[in-house]
Amino acid sequence: MRDETAEDENWGQQFDRLPATPDERVVEARPTRTEVVEWWVERFGIDPKMFDGYTFWEKGAGKIWAFNGEVVDPIEVQGLGMRILRTRQRHWKPSTNAVQRFCRDATKNVIELSPGEATAFVAGHDQQLDWWEGDWGYLTAAHELAGEREPLGVGLYLHGELRSTVPKGRQEELVKLD
Repeated sequence: MRDETAEDENWGQQFDRLPATPDERVVEARPTRTEVVEWWVERFGIDPKMFDGYTFWEKGAGKIWAFNGEVVDPIEVQGLGMRILRTRQRHWKPSTNAVQRFCRDATKNVIELSPGEATAFVAGHDQQLDWWEGDWGYLTAAHELAGEREPLGVGLYLHGELRSTVPKGRQEELVKLD
């Protein structure tokens, strides 16, 4: 059992609410709610109001979850809402679920794929895409479906190559994506 006096340590078996600001930070490397929201706004250009009503939690070292509601803090449960982000590494990485949920109206770092490129992406294939002129790093890979841009998942773009990070269990071999 965890020592209840160890509030300034990260414990991987429970969810701890992110502090609102750096002044409220108790666990040294834990991001704040403000930093998480600002990262999404800066990286993908989404409206920060998208996160109104959500609380943010860390479980383990840098696994950030969003929960639309309130619960006691800390809480020992297996899951709480949706894992949205990995922090505590050089580059923060959004989750596939989070990009699909929050990046439909993203205005930055969205790579819009052709039908063939989108088909390869959701199948988990890496592709040489030298035409992209935006930022390198983690992007929202998207494709137009039924007249609207649909986020497919997270891609890592480096040196002209888009690497699919679609989890193996969610990869799909599609005949044709229109």
